[in-house]
Amino acid sequence: MKAPSEQSGRYQSGFGNEFATEALPGALPAHQNSPQRVAYGLYAEQLSGTAFTAPRSHNRRSWLYRIRPAAMHQPFQRAAKGNGRIVSSFDEVAAPPNQLRWDPLPMPSEPTDFIDSWVTMAGNGNPQSQSGNAFHLYACNRNMDGRYFYNADGELLIVPQEGRLAIFTEFGKIDLEPLEIAVIPRGVRFQVSLPDGSARGYICENYGALLRLPDLGVIGSNGLANPRDFLTPHAAYEDVEGDFELVAKFGGNLWTAKIGHSPLDVVAWHGNYAPYKYDLRHFSPIGSIGNDHPDPSIFLVLQAPSDTPGVDTLDFVVFPPRWLVAENTFRPPWFHRNVASEFMGLITGAYDAKAEGFAPGGASLHNCMTGHGPDAATFEKASAADTMKPHKVDNTMAFMFETKLVICPTPHALSAPQLQSNYNECWNGIQKHFNPEKP
Repeated sequence: MKAPSEQSGRYQSGFGNEFATEALPGALPAHQNSPQRVAYGLYAEQLSGTAFTAPRSHNRRSWLYRIRPAAMHQPFQRAAKGNGRIVSSFDEVAAPPNQLRWDPLPMPSEPTDFIDSWVTMAGNGNPQSQSGNAFHLYACNRNMDGRYFYNADGELLIVPQEGRLAIFTEFGKIDLEPLEIAVIPRGVRFQVSLPDGSARGYICENYGALLRLPDLGVIGSNGLANPRDFLTPHAAYEDVEGDFELVAKFGGNLWTAKIGHSPLDVVAWHGNYAPYKYDLRHFSPIGSIGNDHPDPSIFLVLQAPSDTPGVDTLDFVVFPPRWLVAENTFRPPWFHRNVASEFMGLITGAYDAKAEGFAPGGASLHNCMTGHGPDAATFEKASAADTMKPHKVDNTMAFMFETKLVICPTPHALSAPQLQSNYNECWNGIQKHFNPEKP
């Protein structure tokens, strides 16, 4: 049977909170995690996203009360080839220091579900060391009927660009649309359906420390992404039997096993290790109201910290609609070279540092110390703008995955027809304005 109605609406709010939710009254044990007998004949199972001994402030785990334990499935077999384009090793080709940019993926011509549609564009580290990231694009046109997936290699940050995703997880249902993001924790099983028939977007696979909200420092207690706007699903379950497939990504490879029931059979759960979603339109941007240009770290939504304070293995940054009011200031992103490396995408509209060529669904890669910034047309326009007047950057949403590690493109990405071979030419029109006689 399908999941019954969830209690108290569809979502619970607050990042990292301890949640407790049940799809049937009394399914959650009182005051015990693993009683001798669980109501409704359920099984108690703990899902740990951090070490048991992690500090309380960093410990992530949830207790699931399910119809069958997750151990019930046939042995996994190595998938013959996956889709041939999912990669977790990034040393096949030397990473060039060139600026790279890709057009959007086309929608598939053959029926292709969410998992089979992944195309790995770049990454670093590897799952075995639990360090680094992989950056994927997806373009799909088929539901995952009778098919379920989990990723043992890392958590998944999903950024839709076109088309909605209906994600049914062990913890409940998440309805996701463009301008929203979702995070599916490592190990959580799920299935994706396509309400609009097709969908396209971006995925960051984070092998390292779990994503968290950044500290605000001198900003204070408010601003950027607020915890209350992060939503976690209420419990919902599926009790069906049949000949199904469970796909796992483990150790960089895809594995497949037969399973005789839906693994989305969790009737109740409590804890703080769970999938969540966030609406990027709720982000509260902060900027200069005087002069000059603050760093892009003011647009940070989520971060995965490293062992070095202030240096992250992953930053997720967005550039939302906002007012630009700084006077006598070059308002777009300036020319820059960073110690960090940047993989960037565009959800909708235009990016204010590029006049053309960066399309929604496309991507760019600017690696460590690779020079980049506004193209010639954007520079000339911004240099001549009247900065005594405010300017609204509107109808746009760009984002960036930033990391301290070099991002290595895959062989597929470097040979893909979507790679723009003339991307560097957007800077060729920059004029020499230097005149030693005219300050």
